[in-house]
Amino acid sequence: MVSAPSWRILVLDWQADPAVIPLLVIGATLYIGGTRRLAHRSPRPQRWPKRRTAAFMSGLAVVAIGTMSGLARYDTILFSVHTGQHIALGMIGPFLLVLGAPVTLALQASHRPTQVVLLRVAHHPVIIALTRPLVAWALFAGTLFGLYFTPLFDLSLRNGHVHALVHLHFIAVGFAFWWPAVGLDPLRRPLTYPARMLYLLLAIPFHAFLGLAVMSSTAHPLGVVEYSAVLRNWGPTLVSDQRLGAGLIWIAGELVGVVAAAVVGLRWFRHEQRRDARDARHRRSIESDVLRT
Repeated sequence: MVSAPSWRILVLDWQADPAVIPLLVIGATLYIGGTRRLAHRSPRPQRWPKRRTAAFMSGLAVVAIGTMSGLARYDTILFSVHTGQHIALGMIGPFLLVLGAPVTLALQASHRPTQVVLLRVAHHPVIIALTRPLVAWALFAGTLFGLYFTPLFDLSLRNGHVHALVHLHFIAVGFAFWWPAVGLDPLRRPLTYPARMLYLLLAIPFHAFLGLAVMSSTAHPLGVVEYSAVLRNWGPTLVSDQRLGAGLIWIAGELVGVVAAAVVGLRWFRHEQRRDARDARHRRSIESDVLRT
């Protein structure tokens, strides 16, 4: 009999994942090492913005919570917890990682040979294709529908290796999705600010549509065989739990989308301010030249 979740279990009951811990440690070590290398660079030390470091480390923390905290204990027991985990790994975590601009940091902090390798990887046809806005958007949307409405969902509940691969796929696709919209890292063809805003606004109703699709499929609950096999005498029914999970998808998608749109809107505003200031300086320079003549 599976015990009911509690705040103590969800917050304090962590289980180390030998596949995730090395990735988190390597990511944090390389990132912090890059910021220190910039700070001690001679002859021109460079201060890396603390907000980017905070965003990247927060993204790693979200990945750790989604894969090793008490939340991970119940992802194969409750559909709502499963969706919460995917929201963390596919949306919130990658969003924060992208805001950390890890590629830009790597390019600025590394030596010339490493920079050449990184640029070759960034300009590889596969990377270019995956980071094209339409491709990234389609992969993000297709991943969610492909998981919940194909046999892959049941397989991921039964097979731990498939489950782990799904998590990695969510993180990678989420990173590719957020990169063209809120990323500071270089792209071959970066989107203009109006295009970035449209990109995000199209994603906001998508989560509502996905949530409605999951909510309307309660006649045959997702993962019914696997979830029904769990022995528990607590918590919601399979149908109620699926409706709760659908609501989480809907609400979380809306909230994260609004936050991302706010980030793009703020950057757009600052971009316009800088352009107006530059134009004003240019006009003053012309007027000064005219007066001197």
